Amino acid sequence: MSKRALKKYVTELKKRELEEQLLDLYTRFPVVKEYYDFIFNPKEDKMVQEAKAKISNEYFPLKRKRPKARRSVAQKYIKHFMKLGVEPHLIADVMLYNLEIAQTFSLERNVPESFFKSMLNSFTEMVQFISLNGLLPNYKERIVKVYNFTQDNHWCFQEGFSRALDILD
Repeated sequence: MSKRALKKYVTELKKRELEEQLLDLYTRFPVVKEYYDFIFNPKEDKMVQEAKAKISNEYFPLKRKRPKARRSVAQKYIKHFMKLGVEPHLIADVMLYNLEIAQTFSLERNVPESFFKSMLNSFTEMVQFISLNGLLPNYKERIVKVYNFTQDNHWCFQEGFSRALDILD
């Protein structure tokens, strides 16, 4: 169904019918429920803390022995936050946190080259996001700290990190 057809259908519905359909969607689909729960009671700080805990658990697990160190977990949260419309500064904070915790992890473990490539992608996306949302003054110090870590610890793809940082200039 196209957006145009949906709009026509919705305008033809009576108010009571529309309310019933909306309540039905709310009860049937967890995504719709989550969206409305967020719209009417945005507990952004709580959501960010939960995301950070999950990301941290990827690298430093509490219940299992071996870390999974998957970038996809953080990316899933970041994408979800963007869909919901979470404040950009909170999304940027989660993006930076993901890189910072991964860097701490890399000090303790021998990580494969794919890990560095993945972190380069995260770094590039984070720099672009911060640049587009005008958040550089708030996060410049943390970005530089992450970048310096990659250079000081001789991470693979150092040139890529430098190019990503050029976006800010």
